[in-house]
Amino acid sequence: MRLPPSQPLFEVEQFRSEPRRLTLAREVTRPTLVLGSTQPPELVDPAALRQRGVELARRRGGGGAVYLEPARQLWLDAWIPRDDPLWVADVSAAAEWVGAWWVDALARQGQSGFDVHSGRSFPGEFGDLVCFAGRGPGEVFHGGRKVVGLSQWRAREGALFSSCAYARWDAEPLLELFSADERVREELGRGVTRLAVGLAELDPAVGELRSVLDDLLGSFSSLGAA
Repeated sequence: MRLPPSQPLFEVEQFRSEPRRLTLAREVTRPTLVLGSTQPPELVDPAALRQRGVELARRRGGGGAVYLEPARQLWLDAWIPRDDPLWVADVSAAAEWVGAWWVDALARQGQSGFDVHSGRSFPGEFGDLVCFAGRGPGEVFHGGRKVVGLSQWRAREGALFSSCAYARWDAEPLLELFSADERVREELGRGVTRLAVGLAELDPAVGELRSVLDDLLGSFSSLGAA
């Protein structure tokens, strides 16, 4: 059985012609599985996609798969052209501002205790499969568990940073879409569940995703200003 065609939701070529920094929040109207740029299509079970009514999409940034549902997460794309103060040539350091951006926005919501990963990526045992199971530059953690996942796509004109945080972390809907037997899925579930946490699961909990989004969008234009 063949996979359904990927949706163009995460097309990035539109950003190349943008001379100024730009951010936008992406929303889905139905469940969507987003594969990383190098993940093979054989990873996905076509029958499971169809049975659950899940769209298939692929982003240009690398890393593991991400499962999206309407109003269950925040996904922001941020475009940084090469002449912007936030541009950094070093790939391993280029995304650290994204983590700081999220941490500052969450601090205004009364949240604290976050760490931003710096340096090289550490996918660990499951990060090549599931985005929220690895550690990458600029990603945000709380008590060792990932809160904000991140990938980047770099072009001649600039770089696009895609970041995502869940209201509640639940690996099961994602793992059920993989082409794997029940034993392997259970093993993945045991390993992946403990590696991430949603904003509403923090203590104190983040009440409204919209409030975090407003803070992120409101502060974007001033980031990196002298």
